[in-house]
Amino acid sequence: MKLTRSLLLASAAAFAGAGAQGADLPVKARAIEYVKICSLYGAGFYYIPGSDTCIKLGGYIRANVAFGTQSVFYGAGNGLGGAHNRLSNYYSSQSRIDFNVDTRTATEYGVLRTYAETVFTWSAGGYGGTGTTAINGATAYNGNNPAGSGSGTVAGGSLGVYYAFLQFAGFTMGRAQSQFSSPWTNYPGNGFDQLPGGGGWEAVDQFAYTADFGQGITASFSAENQVTRSTTNIWNVSGATATGLAAGAYGAGDIGGSRAPDLVAQLRVDQAWGLFQASVAAHDNHAAYYGADETTGHPSDKWGWATQLALSIKNIPTGAGDTINVQGVYTNGASAYNFHPYTSLTYAMYGGTGVPGAYQSVGLAGVSDSVFVAGAGQQLTTTYGFNGAYTHNWNPNWSSAIYGGWAAVRYNNTAKGYICGAFVTTLALSSGLAGCNPDFNYSAVGLVTRWTPVKNLAFSADIAYVMLDQKYASGSTVTLPLQSGIAKPAAAYELKDQNSLVLLLRAQRNW
Repeated sequence: MKLTRSLLLASAAAFAGAGAQGADLPVKARAIEYVKICSLYGAGFYYIPGSDTCIKLGGYIRANVAFGTQSVFYGAGNGLGGAHNRLSNYYSSQSRIDFNVDTRTATEYGVLRTYAETVFTWSAGGYGGTGTTAINGATAYNGNNPAGSGSGTVAGGSLGVYYAFLQFAGFTMGRAQSQFSSPWTNYPGNGFDQLPGGGGWEAVDQFAYTADFGQGITASFSAENQVTRSTTNIWNVSGATATGLAAGAYGAGDIGGSRAPDLVAQLRVDQAWGLFQASVAAHDNHAAYYGADETTGHPSDKWGWATQLALSIKNIPTGAGDTINVQGVYTNGASAYNFHPYTSLTYAMYGGTGVPGAYQSVGLAGVSDSVFVAGAGQQLTTTYGFNGAYTHNWNPNWSSAIYGGWAAVRYNNTAKGYICGAFVTTLALSSGLAGCNPDFNYSAVGLVTRWTPVKNLAFSADIAYVMLDQKYASGSTVTLPLQSGIAKPAAAYELKDQNSLVLLLRAQRNW
């Protein structure tokens, strides 16, 4: 036992001595590579360790509550919001997280840039009618939030890709802002989503080239995917139904497969005084078939076009940082460059009536690129409009903007004949063909005030008044079918101008 103990002590002493000798040997410390600030492209960029690429991370958290609308931040122009009954939301809420990544690398061809921005959004949604008879009342949740790991839709939400593009040697490739749109798009005062009167915010897949002539003067040319961003409706009026007409759809949707991208050109002058921009676009209207199969024939393609002028005046005498933004647009067969993807393309707004025998009043309207009937060619739809805003900074923490937009939709006489033939026959328009006119005007005005108590944190209140000016003969009535989804009975309705008032309260923290 004593021998074993002696051996253990001797072994421990030997290891201790070896450790002490090892500790005395010089050891080269591993270099620590610290993240370095990149000052080449502005604040917030850092070098990616081990590379000459700079990266910037950003995003925001946003909380919204909107009153008088079914969704944030839209007017009550159709569906449950336009119904104005017990199925309509008095308020709606939404929460969103945004994350973006910007990378840039200096090359012999100029800066190589990639940019991506994604969002995850929770919108409250509502409950639509599912009953089939007058005594079978039922509703079901109709939000766009898929169920998650929790019960029901509690853990749901929706993922969106705002931008995903790369830029190299003057070229832009991927999902980016349309070259047609002004820098403020449909937000001249950074307010209401559905402001018409110019190219919208929604990004589009594109291949573009921008030539920089110096002194803030650039010219851009792009081929842009038209499938979802740049097409409104191509209506086959021969397929019009009572249900569709009652919702503002003047025919069956009859858009064919993609054939040609939208071709866009832009000239911009961006200097210290402000900005001027001129844009043009060409849009191919490619319809599908007259009937259910390819033997029924089809109308020939027709190219539409759009043009826009935009002007921004900075630092006007009313205060430091005050701005005026205005733009105007004219389209023929390319209505999405006026009624952008955030506006409604069909309108069915309900209200009160003073016409004897009418259950309520309704404003019906629809936007299209073209319309046709079986055996005939496409008739292109004309639109025009404008929007603008004045922004005033009261002090470094408070600012307000007053904004507005107006747009008109005009069908030619042939198109009116197609639409009114279906409208009078299907909905029994009381004033007949003489009182039928599917043209309409749509407008919105608003005021937003923001408080920024600390940097990158803002609270805002935004109120918007939306107006639908339809052109059917005053006092005319139509007979609409049962619309169980919005709980509207089959009855006579007066055709009448409509309006809605919407209030948005927002809190947002950028980072």
